[in-house]
Amino acid sequence: MPQNIAALVVVMGVSGSGKTTVGQLLAQQLGVSYAEADDFHTAAKVAKMRAGHPLDDEDRRPWLEKIARWLTDHADSGGVVTCSALKRRYRNQLASAAPRVFFLHLDGSPELIAERITARRGHFMPPALLRTQLADLEPLGDDEAGAAIPIDGTPQETAALAHAAVTSS
Repeated sequence: MPQNIAALVVVMGVSGSGKTTVGQLLAQQLGVSYAEADDFHTAAKVAKMRAGHPLDDEDRRPWLEKIARWLTDHADSGGVVTCSALKRRYRNQLASAAPRVFFLHLDGSPELIAERITARRGHFMPPALLRTQLADLEPLGDDEAGAAIPIDGTPQETAALAHAAVTSS
């Protein structure tokens, strides 16, 4: 990415892939704002997921609209936002919000991600919903601006790979 253009990045992937940790590290490295997608959910949607019910497209619509507005608002200054962005149509909606949106898909084995979800505390997403997220996941297409980043290293190693992908795009 040319030095005079601020990065606008969506860190995507299923729950437990490390979006928050890597997103925060990447935003620090790039010197841009950071936003957590979970903060864009309503209390009712969080309660639905906490109860073990996956969100459907209608549940996600206002959430995606809020994230798209955040991207539009940060188009000039740059920013990093997390968002599962599991389906291509969700990414298309986000990409249309601002020029130069770059998607970083944090990618790992279902076993590793399940292990991470089971080990974490205080998050509303139950391990049982991982299966539905993996079923919904549509990997980045060759024509989408982005890169898949392996998550089997440390958060710092994953963030370094993410930074390299963003700055070389």
